[in-house]
This record gives sequence, structure tokens and C-alpha cells, in this order.
Amino acid sequence: MALPDIKTILYATSLGKHTRPVFRQAVNQAVLNDAKIVMLHVVEPMGEMGHALIQNYVSEDLIKQMHDEGIKEIHKTMQDRVEKFCEEELQSLDKPVVLNIEHKVAEGNQTDSILGAAQAENADMIVMGAENRFGHHSYTSQQVMRNSKIPVLIVQTGKE
Repeated sequence: MALPDIKTILYATSLGKHTRPVFRQAVNQAVLNDAKIVMLHVVEPMGEMGHALIQNYVSEDLIKQMHDEGIKEIHKTMQDRVEKFCEEELQSLDKPVVLNIEHKVAEGNQTDSILGAAQAENADMIVMGAENRFGHHSYTSQQVMRNSKIPVLIVQTGKE
């Protein structure tokens, strides 16, 4: 029986300052397996109460424009992070590394969005951090690991 191929890796990121060790592992797995990385950031939607409050002060068109600009800014942040990582960590290697990375932003529940993206992208592995933005064990990573049908690599970020 052959080992399963890993051709697509879903890297779920909070885009926090402590996520580089997690991305490093996603890159390592991608290089080892000649795989593509789908870099995913999930944004929790605004609740009904918040939306109702904002509607009293701002038009729906402006809300949509702000939303679209926010998503565009997240994509730019993702691209900038990858470029900085490549400059700082990959350029000094003896053998050049070419990464195939696709950026995605999902809106919804963290766990459901990660599992849904893994299925939609036909991912063979999920890589994500062990801690949340507060340095505590992540409920999301526990739920993804518990419910995923593919391997999940949980990486300690070192955040305390």
C-alpha cells in the first residue's frame, strides 16, 4: 500500500505575529511533497446587533465598500507576509525554493470554514497553530483535528 500523496496543503492562519513557525511548517511540508499551499484566513461575520447599530449611522453601500476594502487589505497582508518570509528565510538557502501559494479569505465560523475550505480545495493536509491569539490552546484547532477527514498538523507557535 502506497503512502498518500500530499499535493495540496491548507494553511489556516490568524495572521497574528506569532504565526511564522506554523507557516514555516506548511512551507516545509510543501517543499518535501512538491505541494501547493492554500493560505486561508477566516473572518468571523459581524453579528446582527453590530450590523443593526452600524446601519443607523452608515449606508449599506458604505458598509459593503468597507467590507470589500477590508477583504482586499487581508489579501494584501497575506501576500506581504509571504514575500517577507521568502526574503528572510528562503533566499539564503543553497537550492532555490519556489512556492505555489494561493490566498483565500473565508467568512463564517472558524472550524466550519477551515473544514469547508479543506474539502473545497481537495486538500490532503491542514496545517494550523496550536494557540489562539491570546496564547491559550485553540478550541478551533481542537475541533478541526477532531472533525477532519485528512491529517492535521498542529504546530506550537511559542506564544505565551
